[in-house]
Amino acid sequence: MNTVMIDLPESLLLTTGQSRDEFVKEAKFLLMVKLFEIGRISSGKAAEICGMPRIDFIYAVGKMGIPVVQLDEDELAREIEDV
Repeated sequence: MNTVMIDLPESLLLTTGQSRDEFVKEAKFLLMVKLFEIGRISSGKAAEICGMPRIDFIYAVGKMGIPVVQLDEDELAREIEDV
């Protein structure tokens, strides 16, 4: 897998009180959440990058108050009609 590097000051670890591994894991998760939220990647791809099962990713995103299903008005109308 190719890697993308982001330069951040080492002092950020002291500020957050996290180890390097904890910080990287959380930062990766939060970046994947944001990319999922804005529709750039799927929940499956985000979960894969985070190294977690898709259902766990969806649950965590939902707990953050982020909709896990994003339907436009037409799609929502069709869903309601099907019920």
